[in-house]
This record gives sequence, C-alpha cells and structure tokens, in this order.
Amino acid sequence: MEMSVGQVAKRSGVSVATLHFYESKELIFSHRTAANQRRYSQHILRRIAFIKAAQNVGLTLNEIADALEQLPKHQAPSKDEWEQLARSWNELLEMRIQSLKALQTQLGSCIHCGCLSLERCALYNPNDTKGVFHSGAALVNVKHID
Repeated sequence: MEMSVGQVAKRSGVSVATLHFYESKELIFSHRTAANQRRYSQHILRRIAFIKAAQNVGLTLNEIADALEQLPKHQAPSKDEWEQLARSWNELLEMRIQSLKALQTQLGSCIHCGCLSLERCALYNPNDTKGVFHSGAALVNVKHID
C-alpha cells in the first residue's frame, strides 16, 4: 500500500514539514508519481516511529542516520535487523544513563556551590575538558517532558 505525504503525516503523527526534513536528511525515502507527487511505502511508518523513539532517548539525527544506514532503504527491515540495530546502541545508551545519574547526584551540590564559572564547574565542565571535546553549551542531550 502506498501513501501520500499527508496520509503518512496523519498516521505517524509528525508534520508534513518534518517528513520533508527527514527525507532531505535521507532518513526516509519516497518516490514520485507521474504527477510529481511523493508516495511512501507503508513500511516507512516503522522507520518514522523508530526515528521518533530514538530522538526521545536523546539520540541525535546524525546518530540515527548512521544507524539507519544499516537497514534496507526501500523495504521493511526484518526483526533480526531491528534487533541488531537496537543492540548496537546499548553502549551509547548506557553512557547516557550514567551521565544522567551523575547529573542527578551532583545537581544539588552544584546549585548551592554558586561558582558561576563554566570554566571551573565540576558538573558542567569537569577538568575543563568541554573546550577540547565539545563546542557550545551542551551538558546532557535529553528530551524534556513538559
């Protein structure tokens, strides 16, 4: 069964603009009809669900794109392919969990510390390493739930 971009948006719960963005990043794929309209295979819904789930646990679009490279682009992946992909993220997710636990245990002392120094802060910038390994202000990439 093939679906229009509007049908995919409605079924997946993401906007048409988001679908266009995902397609521009080669996270999802469509083909064009003779009338130049996008058409998606039904299996694209699982791919979109996977993208949204990965974003919800804090993975970046680049990490998601790298993972999706392992899967077939124009057909539904097998159960084994999905499971292999999920296993490949275990180490990354475990590192993020440990980072969140550290944040949880150190946050109270950080708030009352009052150092106001991003260069010296033991929580935000331990051993002043942020400038070596990262650019910009990024402590933990976790989706906030309101």
